[in-house]
Amino acid sequence: MRTPQPLPVSLGNRFSVRQARDAGVSRGRLHRTDLLIPFRGVRAKPDEVDLDDMDPYRRQAAERRIRAREYTPRLRPGQFLSHETAVALRGGPLPLITRRGVAVDGRTLPVHVSTLGEGPVVRAAGVRGHRADPRSSRVVTTPQGAVLADGATTFAQLGTWSLSDLVALGDFLCRVWRAGPGRPDVGRRPFTTLDGLRETVALARWRGIVRLREAIELIREDSWSPRESALRLHLVLAGIPEPMLNHDVYDVHGRFLGCVDLAYPYLKVAIEYQSVLHSDRYSADVERIAALRAAGWDVIEVTAELLSRPDQLIARVRRAIAGRG
Repeated sequence: MRTPQPLPVSLGNRFSVRQARDAGVSRGRLHRTDLLIPFRGVRAKPDEVDLDDMDPYRRQAAERRIRAREYTPRLRPGQFLSHETAVALRGGPLPLITRRGVAVDGRTLPVHVSTLGEGPVVRAAGVRGHRADPRSSRVVTTPQGAVLADGATTFAQLGTWSLSDLVALGDFLCRVWRAGPGRPDVGRRPFTTLDGLRETVALARWRGIVRLREAIELIREDSWSPRESALRLHLVLAGIPEPMLNHDVYDVHGRFLGCVDLAYPYLKVAIEYQSVLHSDRYSADVERIAALRAAGWDVIEVTAELLSRPDQLIARVRRAIAGRG
């Protein structure tokens, strides 16, 4: 079999049939086996993302992004990627979708596409269409050319999510990238702000508006991961004093000991969420926690198993606080 003729570089990895024909690509070339047909009227080169070493959450989100990017050439004026699809494209936290306890392939989940105003709602296999009110919905265009709901609109569209998932999403969208030892992307602009969320939610009767308003009051600007958000929420809803987030700790000589996920500095109590430890981080994490304890800190290490048993988690934190009070 002959090697397929190279495609024009200008088309990129995903393109519409119309774009290809305008670039001089023949109909026969568009049906060669090196091209996928993810949606009617779209062609795509196979994605080379390595999904094997990802945890289920990251893998499903990456699969959602692949599907969203494949649909992007089909977007028409007045249409934009929205809801969970917009979260995935930003790299935000998403609830894991499972069937019979197993994470589903994100490429089988629908791409969410909204239509502004009175234009036709998208009806296509693999797509969930929505109608958006231009008076309350805003869009942005990514450097890659995808049009998607802005941060505040994305949040407001997801009022059917659980409170915990909404708070984690809001924490992600509103994170302030502050200066500190070893912190990345200092000064990077957040996707939105707490005021931006309040203003957008107030513009319409969004589904789940009561939960959206409740979530906004629990969102903070200094959480760095959805597990930290869930951990904080368990404590706050249990009536435990709210901890500081991602607090930098120094010893009496001014030497930096580490940044802790949640902290009660006046009590020297730290709470650390322990994700799956990779070999290149394990030693550093062990030494950091040892240094904190040597400096007089009580460090509570929280695993995924402990996080799934909030009563035990809350009791452990209460004991630590009482022992230092």
